[in-house]
Amino acid sequence: MRLLRVSDLKLVEFMSDTIPPYAILSHTWVHDQEVIFEDMLSGTAENKPCFTKLKKTAEQAATDGFEYVWIDNCCIDKRSSAELSEALNSMYAWYQAASICYAYLSDVPTDVRIQDADSEFARCRWFTRGFTLQELLAPREVVFFSSEWKVIGRKTELYEVLSTITGIGIQYLSQEALLSSASIASRMSWAANRNTSRPEDVAYCLLGIFNIHMPLLYGEGERAYIRLQEEIMRQSDDHSIFAW
Repeated sequence: MRLLRVSDLKLVEFMSDTIPPYAILSHTWVHDQEVIFEDMLSGTAENKPCFTKLKKTAEQAATDGFEYVWIDNCCIDKRSSAELSEALNSMYAWYQAASICYAYLSDVPTDVRIQDADSEFARCRWFTRGFTLQELLAPREVVFFSSEWKVIGRKTELYEVLSTITGIGIQYLSQEALLSSASIASRMSWAANRNTSRPEDVAYCLLGIFNIHMPLLYGEGERAYIRLQEEIMRQSDDHSIFAW
């Protein structure tokens, strides 16, 4: 696993048995503006518009006492199909193992009224993306930050609000019940109104939700979702999958 060291913003690789405590970022990407792995290697990260997001994440992690943080866009070398496949198959576990998750909501102001049903929080882009579903469910704690990097709430304080927004039962948000105890149809429904940039990611973003491991084949299009369903059926006799 590759982590970002917050003291000098350098990438460090760890074997699975030597991974230190780390914070992790959940966010929505801005096309062509994110700091990616190649930028870190070439020393051009500061030239990217979203470098501030990386820096603020590292500063928050340092404030909370962490030496390392994981950020998907700069910690995964997407030039390697093997590394990308391993990362997407491991991502749920990585978010689950993180000491804390920071959810940066770039379109939510600090003075948002979170409890309001039609607030900027409820309507923010973060709740519409495919991969952020597992990033909400896997960590024990998620701290929500406004566009100004001010804390606006915590997952453990917002179960009812989050359940209303997402349709996910509080028992799953609080981890009082295992995800596997939710029917397949229920878990599929949680992602039904979420979007992904690539058609294959409709399936790949659900791998951890269903505890499925399968190779990534970008270019296969909707076939990825069929493969996911086939893998689920191999492992479960829950016939609610046929509702999807």
